[in-house]
Formats: sequence, C-alpha cells, structure tokens
Amino acid sequence: MADLNAYILKNKDRFLEELMELLRIPSVSADPDFADDVFEAAEYVKERLIEAGADNVEVCPTDGFPIVYGEKIIDPKLPTVVVYGHYDVQPADPYELWDSPPFDPIVKDGKIYARGACDDKGQMYMHIKAFETLHKNNALPCNVKFMIEGEEEVGSPNLGPFIRENKERLAGDIILISDTSMIANDTPSITTGLRGLAYLEVEVVGPNRDLHSGVYGGAVANPINILAKMIASLTDENNHITIPGFYDDVVELSAEERANMARAPFELEHYKKHLDINDIHGEATYSTLERTSIRPTLDVNGMWGGYIGEGAKTVLPSKAKAKISMRLVPNQDDDKITQLFTEHFLRIAPPSVKVTVMPHHGGKPVVTPTDSIAYKAAENAYTKTFGKTPIPQRSGGSIPIVALFEEVLGLKSLLMGFGLDSDAIHSPNEHYGLFNFYRGIETITAFYGEYTELSKK
Repeated sequence: MADLNAYILKNKDRFLEELMELLRIPSVSADPDFADDVFEAAEYVKERLIEAGADNVEVCPTDGFPIVYGEKIIDPKLPTVVVYGHYDVQPADPYELWDSPPFDPIVKDGKIYARGACDDKGQMYMHIKAFETLHKNNALPCNVKFMIEGEEEVGSPNLGPFIRENKERLAGDIILISDTSMIANDTPSITTGLRGLAYLEVEVVGPNRDLHSGVYGGAVANPINILAKMIASLTDENNHITIPGFYDDVVELSAEERANMARAPFELEHYKKHLDINDIHGEATYSTLERTSIRPTLDVNGMWGGYIGEGAKTVLPSKAKAKISMRLVPNQDDDKITQLFTEHFLRIAPPSVKVTVMPHHGGKPVVTPTDSIAYKAAENAYTKTFGKTPIPQRSGGSIPIVALFEEVLGLKSLLMGFGLDSDAIHSPNEHYGLFNFYRGIETITAFYGEYTELSKK
C-alpha cells in the first residue's frame, strides 16, 4: 500500500492536470449545441484508459452518445469489478452566476471549480487513476471492466440497450460507482440507497396568441395563473403530496431504522447557514435527513411563459410550461407515478385551458446490501485511508441505471462516493476538493485488494 500511495503522490500533479483537461471539454449531453464536445470527451476518456493500461478499449456507438469500454482481465478465475461512471455533465446555465467560467477549471482554496468537477468527471476519473496506480505497479489483484457513458444527465436512454446487447462482455461480480457523496471529509460514509425519479414537462395553453392584458384580462384564462394554481394544489399545508395513490407503495421505515438514521452527524444551524436560509421546509413529522433520503418529493425545476425580458409588456400569455421532478422511494415505480401524475394533472385542469403532460425520463429507487463482500471490502478500505469506519447512509439523489444493472446483469452495485453535499453539483460554482480526489484514488486502490482477499474466503 505504501508503494501505491507513493506512486499517487509522485504523479498527483499529472493526475490533476489530466482531469483539468477533461473538465475543459463542455460535454453537456442535454444541449445539442455541445454534441461535438460530448464525442470529444468520449475520445479523451478512451485515450486515458489506454494510457492507464486497459485492453480492448473502444468508443462504442449508440443511438445517442457513445459508451467508452475497456478492460483488464488478468485471470478469469479472479473476481471482476465493473466500473461505471459518466463523462457528460449538466448544463452550466446560468453562466452569470459562476465566479469563474464553468469550462475553464481553476483550483481555489483546495477545490477544483468547474462544471462536472464532482458530478461525475472528478469522481469517474479517480477510478482510471486508481486502476493506473495498480497496473503500473504490477499490483492489480483482480479483473476490471470500465463502462463510462455520455448520457447519464439525460436519463441514460441508450445504456439499457447497450448492456442487454453486451451481457456476456459485461459479466462480473460487482458494479462499482462513484457518483454520490459522503457525510464529511472527517466522517466517511457509503451510500446504501438511492431515490428513484419521475421527470415530466407540463404545458397549459389558453388563447391562440398572446393577448393585451387590459383588453382581455379578467375574461380569458391566464395560463401562467392557472399553472401556478395547479402546481400549488399538488401539495397540502403539511407539504404532503396530494396526488391520489402517490404514497400507496411507499415503504415506511421502522422506528428503529429511523433512530439509526438519526445517528448520522447533522448540524441544523450549519445547514441553514450554508444555504443562507432562515428555516428548513418539508413534509411534516420528518427530519431534514429523512426528507432528503427516505421520503418522496415533488419539485418544480423550471417554469416559464409570457414576457420575461427587460422592462414591461402587458400581455396575457398564450401558454405556460413547467418542468417537474418527483423523487421516489422503495417500492415506488416511476412509470406508475408518471401515470398517476398525468391523470391527476389533467383532471384538475379547468375547462378554460388545454393541458398536456410530456414524460421525459425516470428511474427506480434502490437499496444496496450492507452485508455483502463488496460492502465489507469498501468498509475496510475507507477505514484504512480515513482512519474511521464509514457510516452507511441513504442518498436523496438518483442513479436510475443502478436498478437496471441488477435487472439485466444480475449485479448489485457498490456506491463509493467521495463528493460532499456542499459541492454545488447541478448549480453554479460546482467544485470538488483536492483532498477528496486524491483520497478517493487511495481508497478505491485499497478496495481492490480488500475485495479480492475477502472473495477468496
């Protein structure tokens, strides 16, 4: 282990510069204007995998953006770890809220600032460097396969067909993912659950054109007003979601399970200060940690219509739109929730407007085991590198393909995240700590040895 850490220390500046090069590529999968950049990022990942020592590396085409595959099979009798990550990133808008350009990464106060620094380029790249460290030192103890995609931020629409067509190629023993967070740099944790997701767009249409608000106001329905009222009705005074049947399949945790969750370190005043809010908000009778992990949610992610330019324009808009996401918990099904939402939203629409609901993408919630060889190996690895036993913790985020991996490949996933909730992923000024980047490489390196040894027993 000492020799491996010495290699990481010797090469840490190169590791960082390589990551910075990747971060300079604006691989925004949601915006067609960046399509060429997404393909460029795939090629960059391919080249770094080859340099690290992977075999059979290729950029695999899909109906959308490609998946980068590579492997190192040292002995078919040994365990095989399948590493998953993504090289695409969220849009950087609004650009004006960034303190530095989102695709011109800088290091400030021990953190890398750039879009994708934490989600997921920084965390994905740790795995390539951990593999390099092991391979270059003749210390790789098991087989490794890499599957790095470019559509995670748009729901991974082509990953399902890819893994179904490549089941034999992707055969392994565990899926290893770093796309989540831990509690704090001095309090390591392993993610043991993820919420599912149902994402939709709604449109409310009134008159056939924008109207003069003085001439028609009060006589013709205003789609923005109607949409606002419809959305407001989706939750009650206790912030409980009002869609009929929404909670039918929700798994309620026992008092003992909730008590165990409450043991995780959490300072409410620090939480409020960090977000610059006066108070917290959420479903009644549940704690903040519970609201962000074991309870479903409904949030408006964007809403627009009418005139939003400078100055005034007194129009009664023809249409209004909103993007809405619902985070789901075991055993909620995203298809069922999408159907329930659609039926309810159409039902509550007044006859003065026309309403359309357009599903985007979704994913199922998952809970990962804490009694597996892989979890124990990760626990040992964190304990070695952090000096503390990691705390199992459910995450509020979603990685829809985790359930897909289990369904198609029959493999459980291990979620070794090294980001922090304060890293501003999906927001302006996203960042990732240098400590987290390097400690992540060390911990992943240690995991391979622990996993291989435990698998022999």
